[in-house]
Amino acid sequence: MPEHIIGRLLEPRQEWRFELAGPRAKLFFDPTRTRAGIVTCGGLCPGLNNVIRSLFNELHHAYGVPEVLGFRGGYPGLDPARGQTPIRLTAEFVNDIHRHGGTVLGTSRGMVDKSAAVENLARLGVDILFTVGGDGTQRGGNDLFQMARQRGHALAVVGIPKTVDNDVAFVSRTFGFLTAVQEASLVLDRAHAEARSVQNGIALVKVMGRHAGFIAVGATVASQDVNFCLIPEVPFKLDNFLAALKQRLLKRAHAVIVVAEGVGQEWLGNTSAERDASGNVKLGDIGSFLRGQIEAYFKAEKIPIVMRYFDPSYHVRSGPANSEDSILCDLFARNAVHAAMAGKTGLVIGFLHDEFIHVPIELLASRRKSVDPAGPVWRGALAATGQPARL
Repeated sequence: MPEHIIGRLLEPRQEWRFELAGPRAKLFFDPTRTRAGIVTCGGLCPGLNNVIRSLFNELHHAYGVPEVLGFRGGYPGLDPARGQTPIRLTAEFVNDIHRHGGTVLGTSRGMVDKSAAVENLARLGVDILFTVGGDGTQRGGNDLFQMARQRGHALAVVGIPKTVDNDVAFVSRTFGFLTAVQEASLVLDRAHAEARSVQNGIALVKVMGRHAGFIAVGATVASQDVNFCLIPEVPFKLDNFLAALKQRLLKRAHAVIVVAEGVGQEWLGNTSAERDASGNVKLGDIGSFLRGQIEAYFKAEKIPIVMRYFDPSYHVRSGPANSEDSILCDLFARNAVHAAMAGKTGLVIGFLHDEFIHVPIELLASRRKSVDPAGPVWRGALAATGQPARL
């Protein structure tokens, strides 16, 4: 088995050598004397409960770790002054959690007092902490690892990347993404039925995608009934889009549009620095804005339309994982356990070229993956919609 995999991202000449994930011949922690913890942070994603279950099963059944704690409510759960008492996970507790959406441990956005969290982890005798979340969560995990090292506490912090947007660097596909695409494509099927059943029907569907349009593109290609796919990576002129939509309506008398939530924030005057607890800029509602622009445009053109607006954003992320994502969850979790038991820390499990790898948290948190406007993913969307390459 090779020891490294070459990863290439963004710049064609920029390369990294990553250590392959997997079980190691030597362990750092004595399994019979090890205590592990799990925390889930940020927004929901299909498969969170699968990850929790697989982490426990690998630790308990494969390694014989006697105790696994589930910290509740995200990072605040690591601070006893702010959070609830952690749950001691058992085989009975995790037995069927994978059949449900959400996270049985609860989640939240925002950080925790690092000193208080590390002190609590040391007091509880936690040797390993698995952080399941996005880039903000993983940066927080890195802070905890650095603080523990300064205090002389041998804490292994291993991250499992989680984002329904699929925009994590060094991860070709995040768990839950295909489930979200599947759910979004079902909404698009309904939207298409609504649009084509009336004269000049227009269905507008807004999906998640703050910085990257992977869900919009994936659902577009899966559906094959979308006429315009609008994503943050491909800017367009509103007037050009409306003119193209008019031509579509005149030819076919119906249209389906999917728009990612991060599109067109400049049109909404969203230039403030207002952020949520995770540090993300709060987005304006591009869906409602586009709906208003479309209705006003066709009213001015004296073309009657029937407008249908769908916003399934939270619906697509809050259900259980499908079979393919369930398998991916299991593989992420078990590779995370292998890394942690070997004493590896300050890393996130990545997934490139069908191989699981160890990615330093600092490197992963410094980049974000996006749809390449010149790449095959976007070309697939253009072929499926027939929309102009430039709007």
